[in-house]
Amino acid sequence: MAVNKPIGDNARKGAVKKRSQTKTSIGGASGWTKRDRSSGEFMAVKRPRKAKKAAKKFKGVRIEKKSAKKKKAKR
Repeated sequence: MAVNKPIGDNARKGAVKKRSQTKTSIGGASGWTKRDRSSGEFMAVKRPRKAKKAAKKFKGVRIEKKSAKKKKAKR
């Protein structure tokens, strides 16, 4: 039987607001960079543990989508 989490356990429900993450390349491997959406400041970087492997994403942080300008320039 399923049980609800106890109240006051500081568990997050839903996405982290006011932050986003974008995929970056670090030394030939792909990593993730987290940034503050209001100031644009880069906050943290997740690097791959081994060379030429992808790093894991930040939990609960929304992914930035590519802007429409970049998509039109590629065409």
